[in-house]
Amino acid sequence: MQSSSSTVFSPDWPAIVAVVLGVTAFSVAQGLTYPLISLTLEARGFSPALIGVNALAFAGGLAASTLMLGTLTARWRADRLIIASLIGCSLCLATFAASGSFAVWLLARFLLGFFASLIFMLGEAWLNAACPDRLRGRVSGIYGAGMCAGFAAGPLAIPLLGSASGIGFAMTAIYLAIVAFATAMLMFSTKTVPEPSSTGDVFRFFRAAPLLAGMVFVFGFADIAAISAMPVYFVKMGYSEAFAAVSVTVLALPTAIAQPFIGVLLDRFPRERVALTAVTVAAASYLLLPSMTSEIAILSVFALMGTATFSLYTCALTMLGERHSGAMLVAGSAAFALAYAAGSGAGSGLTGAIMEAGGPKAGPLSVGIGLVIFTAFMMKARKR
Repeated sequence: MQSSSSTVFSPDWPAIVAVVLGVTAFSVAQGLTYPLISLTLEARGFSPALIGVNALAFAGGLAASTLMLGTLTARWRADRLIIASLIGCSLCLATFAASGSFAVWLLARFLLGFFASLIFMLGEAWLNAACPDRLRGRVSGIYGAGMCAGFAAGPLAIPLLGSASGIGFAMTAIYLAIVAFATAMLMFSTKTVPEPSSTGDVFRFFRAAPLLAGMVFVFGFADIAAISAMPVYFVKMGYSEAFAAVSVTVLALPTAIAQPFIGVLLDRFPRERVALTAVTVAAASYLLLPSMTSEIAILSVFALMGTATFSLYTCALTMLGERHSGAMLVAGSAAFALAYAAGSGAGSGLTGAIMEAGGPKAGPLSVGIGLVIFTAFMMKARKR
């Protein structure tokens, strides 16, 4: 097996396909199960507080897998951990379909978060290890498109499968099991594997690459603000709930389509410049939103907002592979997971609180100002 340093000229296509396939599959599953779990628990009479506790179990699993990263990668190869995690996710979803116990669901949700985090952390490290730098932006763009499209497509299956029975969970469990088998078959042809990492490496990465971690934090903050707070903003501004729902779709679909093109830009132009352009456009779109009155104009700005915001993550992933290798690839991916979790938590909570205190328009304006501040930070970092 080769490490990332030995794949400068020859991309490991089976590994790249395996990672994109696995992450896209789980993104579909996560996009479906996130709302489906909440809807099912609500239909069974559980309180919003208990539904929130169930969601916290998923976050606990994410944190646990990050803390155990060193132990796991020291004992097992990363590619095998990805396959095991896909199977683990499949079994967790099957548990949701088979059991009605809240305690069992709590444990399954924790394990789902644990396995999901491993899929993303190790998958992104493997993607960078398998990809030469000349193609890194385009491959990261395809990866981002698959992830974004998966998250967008998942909820669309709920009207077809319903939430009353466990068929949605069962079908998704079978789907992930098939993808795990396909990934295992591809593994026989791969030439690369991410190197083992440790929890200490994660914290060393934060010290070595604060700009990359900051980019992912800002992505998480602005992305969740757009998904969770902006639909509320539209309703408070007098738009219909249907328009608010359509805005989320408009946010997701152009974003997925645009990421491969962002990848081309990352391979043709200085990557920090592309990232700086993305955060500048994202800031401008948030600041412009309150002045818009036409629904078409609002949706156009919203599509631009989603594309620019998600592009920050595509840029960060590409720059991770460009600047780091070996164990720091896994450590960087783990740091990204922590940064995204912190950013998304802050984005959801703070934007809602600011809108409550300062009125609806304060929401997008506050996010826009935050992005302007980060833009200034990036410009200062480039001059050093």
